[in-house]
Amino acid sequence: MKKALLFSLVLLGFNQIEAQNFSRKDSLQGGLREERTCYDVLRYDLNIKINPSEKSIIGYNEIIFKVDDTTSKIQVDLFENMKIESIVWNNKKLNYKREYHAVFIDFPETLKKGTTQSITFNYSGNPIIAKNAPWDGGFVFTNDKKGNPWIGVAVQGTGASLWYPCKDSQTDEPDNGASIKVAVPNGLMNVSNGRFLGATDLKDGYTRWDWEVKNPINNYDITVNIADYVHIHDNHEGLDLDYYVLRDNEEKARKHFDHDVKPMMDCFQSKFGKYPFYEDGYKLVETPYLGMEHQSAVAYGNKYKKGYLGMDLSGTGAGMFFDYITIHETGHEWFGNSITSKDIADMWIHEGFTTYTETVFIECMKGYEQAMKYVNGQANNVQNDRPIIAQFGVNKEGSGDMYYKGSLLLNTIRHIINDDTKWWKILYNYSETYKKQIIDTQTVIDFFNKESGINLTSVFNQYLTTTKIPKLVLTKSGSKLSYKWENVTNDFKMPVDIVIDEKVIRLNASTSKQEMKIDKKIELENIEVKTNQFFIKVEK
Repeated sequence: MKKALLFSLVLLGFNQIEAQNFSRKDSLQGGLREERTCYDVLRYDLNIKINPSEKSIIGYNEIIFKVDDTTSKIQVDLFENMKIESIVWNNKKLNYKREYHAVFIDFPETLKKGTTQSITFNYSGNPIIAKNAPWDGGFVFTNDKKGNPWIGVAVQGTGASLWYPCKDSQTDEPDNGASIKVAVPNGLMNVSNGRFLGATDLKDGYTRWDWEVKNPINNYDITVNIADYVHIHDNHEGLDLDYYVLRDNEEKARKHFDHDVKPMMDCFQSKFGKYPFYEDGYKLVETPYLGMEHQSAVAYGNKYKKGYLGMDLSGTGAGMFFDYITIHETGHEWFGNSITSKDIADMWIHEGFTTYTETVFIECMKGYEQAMKYVNGQANNVQNDRPIIAQFGVNKEGSGDMYYKGSLLLNTIRHIINDDTKWWKILYNYSETYKKQIIDTQTVIDFFNKESGINLTSVFNQYLTTTKIPKLVLTKSGSKLSYKWENVTNDFKMPVDIVIDEKVIRLNASTSKQEMKIDKKIELENIEVKTNQFFIKVEK
C-alpha cells in the first residue's frame, strides 16, 4: 500500500470545527481500528460480471495483503446491501460478522506478522444507483442515443465498497497495483484503469475486458466504464494518450481533445513534475456523468464544451478557452491520485491544489494577468459556511470551500513568498517529494514552512480551520498610516502589499496595530491594497 506518512490525526484548529454527532456507522467507515491497521493491502485482483439489464454485479475480489501486526481478525468493507457469497482463505471458508458496511473476518489461526496472505471475497448484488453522479456516490445505468447500455460509477466520499470489497480507507492503497477484469455483454466494451491486456469471449454472451494497474491506486479511483466505445490513440513525447468515446462522437472528440491535452501535459509536467503514472498511460473516457479523477482513466462528461458545460465558473471569461473537466480532473493525477490525503477530512489537499492547477494552466497559456483574473473570480464562489477541514475518523468531508478557497489560499501563499522562481520550485518539489504518498495537512504546512523559510502555520490555520477571511484595517491620521489584522486568530501574522504613489510597500501586519509614516497629502482612498494577490478584506 501507499503508507500514510503520519498516522496521528491532525487536529489543528479542531476546537473551531463545528461539533457534530457521528454514529458507529461513521466511525466504522472512517476510523482506523486494529482490524484495519493490522494489515497492508498489496494488491487487488477484481474479477466481476456486470449485467446491464439487471443492474447487477457478481464476482470476486482477491485481496493480497501483508500482516503488519499479528492478528486473527481483519476488517474488509462492502456495503450492507451487497450479498457476501463466501470468503475463502487457503481453500477454507471463513466466518465473518457484518456491522453496517464493515465485514469483520475471523481466521481459524493466527496470522503472523510479516507474512503475506490472500483471501478471495465472493459477492453479488445490485449496487446503489446514483441520483446525481458524481456528487452522490453510485452507479449510472443509462443508454446512448442508439439505445446501447452506457454505464459508469463514481464513489468518491461515499466509498468504493459501494460496489466491490476492499479496505475502504485512503490510508491504504495496494503497493503492487491491481487487475480489473470486467465481463460485459458482447458488443460492449469495458474501460478501466491502467493498461489493456486483452478481451476474452466467455462463450455465454459476455466478453471479459482485462486491465492492469502497475501503480498504487486510491480505492475510489478504481472504475468501470461500459459502452459501445471507439478507441482513439495518440502519443505525446513518450506518454500514451488514449481516448474512449461514444461511437457517434469520434470525429468531435479527436479535434476537441487535441486542443487541450498536449498543452496541458506540457504545462503540468513543467510545473509539477513528470506525469506520475507513465506505466499506466493516460486516458480520457466519455461518461454519462460530468467527470471524476479516476487514475489513468479520467472520467469525461463535459459534452465537448469549453468551460464547465459552456460556463466559466470564475465568472470572468478567463476560463472559456479550455475544457474545465479535462484540465481539472487531470490535475488530480498529481494532486489526489499521486499525493493523497489519508482522511477525507483533509480533502482540500486534493481539491485546493487541483483547483489551483486551473489557474496554473491559464498562466502557462495566457499569462499572469489572466491567471490572476481567473483565480480572483473564484472568490465569488466561496461560501464560508464551515471550515475546510472536517472531523477526522468518521468519513466526513469539510466545506466545499476546499476548492475555491483552497486555491485562493495557495495564490495568497505565492504572494507571501513574493518570489516566483522560488514559488514554482516549491510547488514542483512538493509534487515530487510526496509523489505516490499519503499525507496530511501538517505535512503540507511543514513542507511549505521549510521550503519558503517563512512560518505560514497561522495562515494555513486561518483559511483551513475557520470561516473568517482576514480583514486588513487601515487608518490614517496626518502623516501616520496605521494597520492591523482583524477577524483572525490571535497568533495570525501575514505580510500584505500596498501601493502608494505607484510604489509597492510590504506591510508585515499582525493583530497588533502598527504605524508607518507617509506623506500627509496622500488620501486613504488612494492607497491600493493588492487584493488580487491576497485573499483578504480591507477596511479603510
